[in-house]
Amino acid sequence: MGAAARSALASAGRAANEAVSLVVFLLLDALEVLLCAAYRAADYVAEGAWRPCYCSRSPSSPASAGKIVVSERGGSSKVVSMLSATRLHLEDISDTLHARPSVLATVASTAISASSGSGDSSRRRRPAGVAVHSAIVQMLRGKMGAGDGKHRPYPSPRWSDCHCANCNPADTDRLFVHVEAPPPSQGTAAAPPEQDDVLFIHGFISSSGFWTETVLPHVSPAARSRRRLFAVDLLGFGRSPKPADSLYTLREHVEMIERSVIERHGVKSFHIVAHSLGSILALALAVKYPAAVKSLTLVAPPYFPVPRGEVGTQYVLRTVAPRRVWPPIAFGASVACWYEHLSRTVSIVLCKHHRLWELAFRVFTLYRVRTYLMDGFFCHTHIASWHTLHNIICGSAGKIDKCLEVVRDQLTCDVTVYHGRDDELLPVQCSYAVKAKVPRAQVRVIDGKDHVTIVVGRQKELARELEEIWDRKR
Repeated sequence: MGAAARSALASAGRAANEAVSLVVFLLLDALEVLLCAAYRAADYVAEGAWRPCYCSRSPSSPASAGKIVVSERGGSSKVVSMLSATRLHLEDISDTLHARPSVLATVASTAISASSGSGDSSRRRRPAGVAVHSAIVQMLRGKMGAGDGKHRPYPSPRWSDCHCANCNPADTDRLFVHVEAPPPSQGTAAAPPEQDDVLFIHGFISSSGFWTETVLPHVSPAARSRRRLFAVDLLGFGRSPKPADSLYTLREHVEMIERSVIERHGVKSFHIVAHSLGSILALALAVKYPAAVKSLTLVAPPYFPVPRGEVGTQYVLRTVAPRRVWPPIAFGASVACWYEHLSRTVSIVLCKHHRLWELAFRVFTLYRVRTYLMDGFFCHTHIASWHTLHNIICGSAGKIDKCLEVVRDQLTCDVTVYHGRDDELLPVQCSYAVKAKVPRAQVRVIDGKDHVTIVVGRQKELARELEEIWDRKR
């Protein structure tokens, strides 16, 4: 087949993908409307209160510079004071939670903009300031106890969540942390050598098992004797707390890691190894502890430089979730990002009944296959995954740039970036973009590996390479 024929075939395939995607996502838009009504009724029956959702239209006015506009009359000063009390900054909340135009609205907007020659209005920069959606207002009022009798706190767990002990730990103030410490010194009174610990952070809809079942077993005894290894379950995932009234912002995730690892275990200096979404948290921690972080290892970081004139949050949303049916991983990301109620349905089917699915898988495989990836994928709540996806992946679009600049200009730690060449979720260009921002970063692209197999399947090699990185900073 000649080059011209291959090019024509590829063009035809792209056109077919776009046409099928348009029809599929139009149908999903309609299904989302039906699910919205169904869940409003179900929430009222199960919890005795109407729960606002992000697909509802919340009356809001544009915010003036430096001011906060609340979309409920008479609630502005109260909400602002509550926000100050909880140290929750509205800038941490992504507008993609509620500003997700339907396929039909997007096509119409594009056509109108094209005919007027003004460009896609959805991509223009918006005025500075924040408009607060009513769903956020109600969550904050319920969380802080507004005392007006109209805003009940969200029950945790909710009726649509799993109620098992693993998903609902007794200790709700700290994350679940897997700790592997060197054995105590024997027969000597000498002071222990200076210790650099290692913090492992997993990615989206995963858990500490992503590291404890892969890389950690292959860390050598010599490396273990000099450092403690910490692997956390992030807030809302695995065996960590899953508060129903949390917005799962970058600030909340970082503060929980601080409280659960750095403060609780007296960590003074440490290396960070992070996968995917965890890379954003790793950068935030490095900026907050510039003297303590000895090395940064980022695996498949979700870094998308935002073109000039684009709204960063919306650009990342369209890039991560392009609303295409092919490849399948893009379809899955699109459903998770664009459809609040459809993704909640998936969460109910898979996560609420995760013990049944895990048992079925074990029986089907005759207990021959370990299920740690399933444990991480299933053990979360919809509120946790929905808010983390939007507030961390999409909402951190501009923050990552600033973090990388601080790492480049103010930190001296080694920066190593791994990426699978076959990664269809986050393209390898993400890692090269980190290199462009931080020139001293070393990028290692692994052939034949994707978003998961960049770690799973090459854990022995990765463990050896990580030890070399840690030893360079001893």
